[in-house]
Amino acid sequence: MRPSGRSLDQMRSISIETGVTRYAEGSCLIRVGNTHVLCTASVEDKPPPFLRNSGQGWVTAEYGMLPRATHTRGRREAASGKQSGRTQEIQRLIGRSLRAVVDRQALGERQITVDCDVIQADGGTRCAAITGGWVALRLAMNHLMAKGIVTSDPMMDHVAAISCGIYAGQNVLDLDYDEDSAAGTDGNFVITGRGKLVEVQASAEGAPFAFDDLSALLALAAKGTAELVAAQKAAVEK
Repeated sequence: MRPSGRSLDQMRSISIETGVTRYAEGSCLIRVGNTHVLCTASVEDKPPPFLRNSGQGWVTAEYGMLPRATHTRGRREAASGKQSGRTQEIQRLIGRSLRAVVDRQALGERQITVDCDVIQADGGTRCAAITGGWVALRLAMNHLMAKGIVTSDPMMDHVAAISCGIYAGQNVLDLDYDEDSAAGTDGNFVITGRGKLVEVQASAEGAPFAFDDLSALLALAAKGTAELVAAQKAAVEK
């Protein structure tokens, strides 16, 4: 039995509220169980220096956790003067995941920064950030097209992410903190709306896991991301 009482292939509740900030070109608050992430997409009318005169745009991401997103207060990284390795790794993952489904030629020479701020953490924050980040980015692209700034839709597909792992010897979908902290194997899977893999992060926390387990986790991830894509579609069509 999972601590939450969910079945092995059952997701936590999902909600995505759009238009939650006044000024960002795209924004949403995604809730996956007790993990809540605020995602905003901000458009700049110039690309990063390495893309000047290339005709291509760029999508990047920043990620952070508010001090009381967890059980105890965490110090703001700005106070220490540097980001942790974990933060840098996660925001690079978010950026890679979003760029995988963007036609940067169609975007033109501009940059969109997707900020993902964890308000409350209960496992799977990077996955929620990717899933919600896509919604914020989609809304920002809608804004650009409505203004006539972009004439061809740069968004080629959905992308969403989900955690899967081996908990108490069983393959489970969408780990919360209680499961994540005790999992024998922990994985994060980034998958497009068409079912293509963008990234797989999976590691054994103790004993190695079998190839068959990886296949089972991939199948669970495909089911979970399909549900997340459905939630994305419902959110942007409101």
